[in-house]
Amino acid sequence: MTDLVEFVSLSLLSPWCWRVAAEWLRRGDAPGIVFQRLARARRQEADDAGDVRSQASDAIRRADAASIVAIPWSATSYPPALTTIADPPPVLWTRGHVDALSAAAVAIVGSRGASPYALAVAEQLAGDLAMRGMVIVSGLARGVDSAAHRGALAAGGITVAVLGSGVDVIYPPEHASLAAAIDATGAVVSELMPGTRPHPRFFPLRNRIISGLSRAVVVIEAGEKSGSLITARCALDQGRDVLAVPGNILSGRNRGAHALLRDGAKIVESADDILEELGMVASAPASHDRTAGRVDGTGAAAADPVLDCLEPGEPSNLDEISERSGLQPPRLLPRLFELELQGLVRRAGGGRFVRIGRTC
Repeated sequence: MTDLVEFVSLSLLSPWCWRVAAEWLRRGDAPGIVFQRLARARRQEADDAGDVRSQASDAIRRADAASIVAIPWSATSYPPALTTIADPPPVLWTRGHVDALSAAAVAIVGSRGASPYALAVAEQLAGDLAMRGMVIVSGLARGVDSAAHRGALAAGGITVAVLGSGVDVIYPPEHASLAAAIDATGAVVSELMPGTRPHPRFFPLRNRIISGLSRAVVVIEAGEKSGSLITARCALDQGRDVLAVPGNILSGRNRGAHALLRDGAKIVESADDILEELGMVASAPASHDRTAGRVDGTGAAAADPVLDCLEPGEPSNLDEISERSGLQPPRLLPRLFELELQGLVRRAGGGRFVRIGRTC
């Protein structure tokens, strides 16, 4: 409980602190020490550290009462993909199923005032990807975001909504029933503590989480100043793939997405294009079974470059595993998830993994 209070306290500091906090946490500094340093550094603009901790404790109590789960950065249930970004949230507040946050995911984002064409494309792509076992991540906004969520749900798939408000403050309010449907099988998440009202400054910040949870970001119908382009920039900074759907050149509604295509984003005409970019078999049947892997008839793991990088009882972070295996984190994470499901690897918290069983 003490560490959770410290992580929530860190989340209440200014966003500029989070990148520095992540650097110190990755090197093994305790969250309480990190909070004290940052609180001292911003003493002229911050409340007393004791008051911040009091706010954190109160937020945790309110979350517990509302069945909202707080996932600190150190927890094994914290999404490993998020630990790879420069400024991961110190804590994620979650409604629904925590496991959905660690599955292979694709983000679909786009215009709030979307055309019927964009809505239809978003719904179809999300549904097709969901039927192939991919989790769909978006922001619960009007337009493309909500169409993507609905498409995944209609296909019987899983979707994750990342909010620019507390998870108990649904915005826009007319999407309350959609949020309830999402957390029945997936998750509604935010880095903002429960009770936080939506504010324009929160939405650009949450976009880094949408891309951070995902292996790729697909942009559908984005204007030149669309917030979706912020998500695309975050994805590029995080080493994620960026793809875009072409649109009507006469309307001017898709100039932002077309600019991404000119800059090298892969063109998307179907879900197969996305799966191909991710190095997955496009024609694979729908399945949520990720247990397939290189295991011989005795149950022992065959030679595996990722598994060979790990030692029993010695946790390694993604940067270390990436350096040893030669795989970048967006390609490395899916393999680690497979090994985890096979019982060969487990998470050790803070984005670290450790091998189970025999030595290399």
